[in-house]
Amino acid sequence: MIKEATLEYNTERNKLILSEYGRSIQKMVDYATQIEDIEKRKKVADEILTLMGQLNPHLRDIADYKHKLYDHLFIISDFKLELDSPYPKPTRETVFVKPEPMKYPQSKISYRFYGKNIQNMINKVTELPEGPFKTSYINAIGSFMKTNCRNWNDEVIGDEQIMAHLEQLSDGKIQINDSEDIDFKAQQMRRMNNNQNNNHRNNNNRNFRNNNNNNHRNNNNNNNRKPNNNNQNNKNPTLGSNDSGYRKFNSKDR
Repeated sequence: MIKEATLEYNTERNKLILSEYGRSIQKMVDYATQIEDIEKRKKVADEILTLMGQLNPHLRDIADYKHKLYDHLFIISDFKLELDSPYPKPTRETVFVKPEPMKYPQSKISYRFYGKNIQNMINKVTELPEGPFKTSYINAIGSFMKTNCRNWNDEVIGDEQIMAHLEQLSDGKIQINDSEDIDFKAQQMRRMNNNQNNNHRNNNNRNFRNNNNNNHRNNNNNNNRKPNNNNQNNKNPTLGSNDSGYRKFNSKDR
């Protein structure tokens, strides 16, 4: 008589605690928790730990991966395994403790298309002494503000509006006079020219490499091509009257 096979569905099984080790490891751990002999239980647990390390070799990159394996072993056993561990045994409270909610900084942003970093840079530039360095810093910030505004709103605002925004975001600490060398457009043009020069330089380097590769390939092809010096030798010599393949016609053959 053929014995009918019994199917075991996942809905009828126990919950898989650590899925990266699989259900077979969990069944082994469940078996180890039921062993009464301490020495036998310790031997079975050591074999299970070795197998867990083979199934997850990436844990060996961790500094104290043995400690990690022992913690996973206790977690898989639902903290029921009685085993002498060289490390502190984890508890349910320490493993499944809920972290405190992260507090996100909540601050008001006057112009969202500028971002928070612009505000931080403006606060930094207000602490600088007057001079060309501060002026160049303000030019860089204004150019960055125009770029952000164009990316967000798909439009370019004028320098006067950028100056007004700078004065507003700095709480009036940045006062731009006509005598100062403030030109955000020139700053942007200088940046665009640098980018174009870099692109042109990269294109020249790419063309130079391509030309070198082509020349090297052509030289290899020329070296591989053998000269044909036997053209004169390959020519058939003129057949004479005594050659077997030559027939001289005369008046009698007609």
